[in-house]
Amino acid sequence: MSARHVSVAVPVPGLPPLTYRVPAHLPLPEPGTRVLVPVGTRTVTGWVVPPEPNGEQGTGNLKELLEVLDPEPLLPREIVDLALWTADYYLAGPGEALAAAMPPQSAVFSRRVVSLTEVGRANELQVGLRRRALDLLREHDTLAVDSLIRRLEDRTAKGAVDGLLRDGLVAISQPLEGRREAFRSVARVRLTALGDDPAVTRPKRQGELLALLRGTPDGLTSRELDARGIGWDVAKRLAASGLAAIDQVRIDRNPFNGDRPHFSVSATPRALTDEQVAAVETLTALLAARAFAVGLLHGVTGSGKTEVYLRLAARAMEQQRRVLILVPEIALTPAAAAIFRAAFGDRVAIQHSALSDGERHDQWHRIRRGDVDVVVGTRSAVFAPLPNVGLIVVDEEHDGSFKQDESPRYHGRDVAIVRARNAGALIVLGSATPALETFENARQGRYRLVTMARRVMDRPLAAVQVVDMQGEFAERGADIVLSRPLEEALKAHLARGEQAVVLLNRRGFATLMFCRQCGHSLECPNCSLSLTIHKATRRARCHYCNHAVPLPNKCVKCGGEFMEQSGFGTERVEAEIRALLPDARVTRVDRDTVRRRGAISGVLEAMAARKIDVLVGTQMIAKGHDFPEVTLVGVVSADVGLGMPDFRAGERTFQLLTQVSGRAGRGDKPGLAIVQTLVPKHYGIQHATRQDYLGFFEDEMTFRRSMRYPPAASLINVVVRGPSAGEAMDLAADLAKRVRQAPSPDIRVLGPAPAPLARIKGEHRAQFFIKGTARGRMRDALRAAVEDRADARRRISIDVDPLSVL
Repeated sequence: MSARHVSVAVPVPGLPPLTYRVPAHLPLPEPGTRVLVPVGTRTVTGWVVPPEPNGEQGTGNLKELLEVLDPEPLLPREIVDLALWTADYYLAGPGEALAAAMPPQSAVFSRRVVSLTEVGRANELQVGLRRRALDLLREHDTLAVDSLIRRLEDRTAKGAVDGLLRDGLVAISQPLEGRREAFRSVARVRLTALGDDPAVTRPKRQGELLALLRGTPDGLTSRELDARGIGWDVAKRLAASGLAAIDQVRIDRNPFNGDRPHFSVSATPRALTDEQVAAVETLTALLAARAFAVGLLHGVTGSGKTEVYLRLAARAMEQQRRVLILVPEIALTPAAAAIFRAAFGDRVAIQHSALSDGERHDQWHRIRRGDVDVVVGTRSAVFAPLPNVGLIVVDEEHDGSFKQDESPRYHGRDVAIVRARNAGALIVLGSATPALETFENARQGRYRLVTMARRVMDRPLAAVQVVDMQGEFAERGADIVLSRPLEEALKAHLARGEQAVVLLNRRGFATLMFCRQCGHSLECPNCSLSLTIHKATRRARCHYCNHAVPLPNKCVKCGGEFMEQSGFGTERVEAEIRALLPDARVTRVDRDTVRRRGAISGVLEAMAARKIDVLVGTQMIAKGHDFPEVTLVGVVSADVGLGMPDFRAGERTFQLLTQVSGRAGRGDKPGLAIVQTLVPKHYGIQHATRQDYLGFFEDEMTFRRSMRYPPAASLINVVVRGPSAGEAMDLAADLAKRVRQAPSPDIRVLGPAPAPLARIKGEHRAQFFIKGTARGRMRDALRAAVEDRADARRRISIDVDPLSVL
């Protein structure tokens, strides 16, 4: 490539790197540098990437870089390489993957906005869509082009706007938005040499400030003066006399400050069990080798995996190397961060999406500057710009939250393994219920298996009682929520002052509302789903597109006045427990109740402080939490996921039941788990009640091998969207045909067929699967097929190694 040409990845789905000319007045940027570039009619922030080794770079008709945003690369080269690997493996655009590695508020871009011209403002002759568009612009002055088209709610809206543009009735401009950096600064007052002279005196308030500043060489910010009751006007008068100087100082927005709940943890190391000692010794030997290795820490719930992580982190830091800790849920991050901060102090940073954009931005830059030794975060923290990584921990590695559900659809655990390989680091995957792929790799010798089969202090695992709900329904009716054994156990455990956790992995009050007269049910107009009933807000809501309507008093179809509700979610479970135990302190945790920032941390701290008697929730309460006074776990509808058309349904059910049962009996008192199910003989439920992972693994692998599902084979899920079912199926059929023509005998294509969720957000969906034993050839065949249909790329969603096939 010419010395004045660079490859730039831009955040456009599926678009490969583009070549740009660097004008003479701009410095030549290195990989990882942000640049401002034109793409089509827009201006966006892109990232310079290494050129393809054998790629042909044209030199004619190249567009020029508009601006170089960084004096030196903002993204370290190892993160650039990791993001590019992610894009290639998961068949995403490199710009999409690099965007995932960036902090918030780090992009400059143009936004196409439309406004009325003078001619359009005076025009009253338009009709239909064109008239509506002009009226909207008169109301709002300017609108983003996409927003205007969306508000018109018509498939021909884009054509109408284009027509108005051609006729000179509207104009489109592209103002730049965003910032190249988003640091916060505050005013600071510092002493000058003149003010440092003890002989200098000033009136009372200024004299007090002078005395303060003489004892504070770094100066005081306006906030610090406010805290001392000194107004900023005093600082200004002092500066006007030449005794002080005022400047701006950058401050970090600290997520550990403010009103966010803190978890109280001991900084004193705990004594290790024999199994923990053996695990630390085995994994420390791998760490000491300073070479890539993968360890699977298979420890039952309550066996003390976190203590092992802490000891390994300390050893890594003794080697002058840094540590990355990944947890699956935002809810687990505060407790994990508190534990590591107790051990390692302020050299710990956190990264997850529940922080404010400013906090995430500043934490990211702390990491980038090398100010921290340990990063604790969720999935996206795998791209944290942490230098010299020696240890990566993926806790609860089996958890589906590590899989991104939008492009790039990466798996945080698997990307972490690649990062460890590139860094020559040890990665430890921890779980009581490892993913089948992970345990199979350990059985094949690719990972080092380390087992901890006993709980700390040899506490017994919770006893498990299975309740066959068919008998309960026959005796008490099909609408009961809590079985008699669970009701009696709740009363008994709470009477003893103990706590309980009740799980149902489905939110809402009811799953269906229908008319008893004509049978019509409330369904989402955009998705192939019934609306979920939320009694607290008196609304029916779609959990996919968020469409919501008030609960009707009459049937909208026949006018019938008898509207029935069927099915139930966590809101109904909460109501039933409150009715059963009116004096109990009951709290619900699901996506509806923890939207407010810090809400989940507050609930978990209240639970730890024994301010809650019964915690009701979805899967977010099932893992990782350690509440010593919880002695009872109830699982309502344990089989809720077994009916899903997904080959992982049994594995997810086993993992969820095993994990939530492990929340009981973690203190000195024995635990009990009561599991309500309609299919008590299912092998996933049977093995979960015995905490028998090996037995489940063998049974599930028999099924996977017979059907050639992962890990017995590799899988790619391709979903095609279209304005009609026919158009979606036609495109899916064309792509599937192209993949079948690939010259590889070990590739098998299944489908296409309508997706189980045939319509979401107004779009019809078809899907097909690619199975095989060579991921590389599978991806190459699909990549070639998609490139042949570049016109339809935005309608295609590709999921390599999918966790869900819905």
